[in-house]
Amino acid sequence: MEEKLREKIPELPWLEMGTGFLIGLAVGYFLKKSFRVLLLLLGIGIVLIFVLESQKVVTINEDGLAHTVTAGTEQFKHFAGFLKERLSRLHFAGSASAVAGFLAGLKMG
Repeated sequence: MEEKLREKIPELPWLEMGTGFLIGLAVGYFLKKSFRVLLLLLGIGIVLIFVLESQKVVTINEDGLAHTVTAGTEQFKHFAGFLKERLSRLHFAGSASAVAGFLAGLKMG
């Protein structure tokens, strides 16, 4: 019975990894997916502003827009650095495997 069950379940290499690696993998995957969603929302907002400007509803301060985007990018970099630093301090599972999982999650996501 167990043999048949093993044949039906695909081999998932992530299940063989340690706890730290899985935590890092989940955090890295989340970070990359959330960055994509953030870029989507930012793009929609900028296109909407451009359309409103073409209709003469608003006026765009290009320097202010560039500053806002730069500040948001710096905040996201700071957040990613915080997560990576926090993963490197995991005591129960080994920080090297957590950071490796984080990098693998970034690559996967």
